[in-house]
Amino acid sequence: MHKMTALFSAALLTAGMIATPVMAQDSSAQQQDPAAQQSQATAQDFSDEQLQQFADTSEEIAKISQDYTQRLQEAGDDQQKQQEIRMEANEKMVAVVEDSGLDVETFNSIGQAIQQDPELMKRVQQMAQNGQ
Repeated sequence: MHKMTALFSAALLTAGMIATPVMAQDSSAQQQDPAAQQSQATAQDFSDEQLQQFADTSEEIAKISQDYTQRLQEAGDDQQKQQEIRMEANEKMVAVVEDSGLDVETFNSIGQAIQQDPELMKRVQQMAQNGQ
């Protein structure tokens, strides 16, 4: 169970990394009504298929995150190198999410909903365990 908690923690952190460039592209909409966006993530119903895709993808995302976190640490104070590493990690994670059949926005929404709903987190953790 500890592995699953670590897995989802990494995936949720990763979801934040993925969300950064996506949100930057749509910052005007977010600045206008951030509360509406947040409630959308908690109120939205996700299909079992989407939750299973999230569960399956989260493990791969966590591995990428772990790898690139180590590379970021090795880059030290080199801001240019850190930016390149973040961009490369982001591209890989976006590709993994899209290959799973989810779009980045849905993946991020599920990640946000899981953070706010312990029952949903348990459900996705069970899906991840059953999927292995």
